[in-house]
Amino acid sequence: MSARRAELAAALAAVRRRVTDAAAAAGRAPDDVGLVVVTKFFPASDVRDLADLGVRDVGENRHQEAEAKAAECADLDLRWHFIGGLQSNKAAAVAAYADVVESLDRAKLVGPLARGRAARLDRGEAEGPLDCLVQVSLDAPGAEHRAGCPPDRLAELCERVADDEHLRLAGLMAVAPLGEEPAAAFDRLASCAARVRADHPGATTLSAGMSGDLEEAVAAGATHVRVGSAVLGARPRVQ
Repeated sequence: MSARRAELAAALAAVRRRVTDAAAAAGRAPDDVGLVVVTKFFPASDVRDLADLGVRDVGENRHQEAEAKAAECADLDLRWHFIGGLQSNKAAAVAAYADVVESLDRAKLVGPLARGRAARLDRGEAEGPLDCLVQVSLDAPGAEHRAGCPPDRLAELCERVADDEHLRLAGLMAVAPLGEEPAAAFDRLASCAARVRADHPGATTLSAGMSGDLEEAVAAGATHVRVGSAVLGARPRVQ
C-alpha cells in the first residue's frame, strides 16, 4: 500500500468512526448515514484510492474539475455528487455526468438539468431521472448568505422539481451558516425536511454536515454527510 493510500485509509476510518459514534448517540443505525467524500482540488489518483477503500459517493464543487475527473474515473463504480454553486448555463453539462445534483436552489435550473439528463438518457448513458436535492438557505432573512432557496419558497421549488419527468426530488441539502451553532441551523433544516416529506414522501435524503459539524447534522437526521478535509487533508495550495 502506498503512503498516500495508507494516509487516506486511516483518515477514512476515523471519519467512519465519527459517523458511527454520532449515529449511536442519536439512537440511529450507522448504516442510516451515508458518506460523500468531497475531492475538490485533489487528483483523480486519490479518487481511485478511495474507491479501492470502499468509497462509492464522491462530491465535487466545480464543473470543469468534476467533468474531467468523472471522465478519468469512468471505469469506477462511483456516484458523482455535484455540490457546488450551479450556473444555469452549465447545468445541462453537469447533468451529463452527475448522478446527484445537491445544489438545485432556484427554478431557473430545472429546465437545463432536465435537458441534460434527457440527452444522457437518449445516449443510453443513464437510467431513470436525475436525483436532485434542493439546497435550502439556513441564513437569517436579509443576511449575506450562501446559496440556497429561502425556506418560504421551498414548497414551490420542490413542486417544480417533482413535476419534471427527467428529475427526481430526492430531498434537501444545506450548509450551516457561518457564525451560528450548527445544531440550531440543522434543527431548522430538519423542520424544512419534514414539511417537504409531507408533500413528497419519496424525498427522504437529507444532506448536511461537513468535517467540522457532522455530529450535529447526524443528530438532526442527516442521511448523508459531505466530508473533504477530514479524509483528504488540507486542500493543495495550487488549485
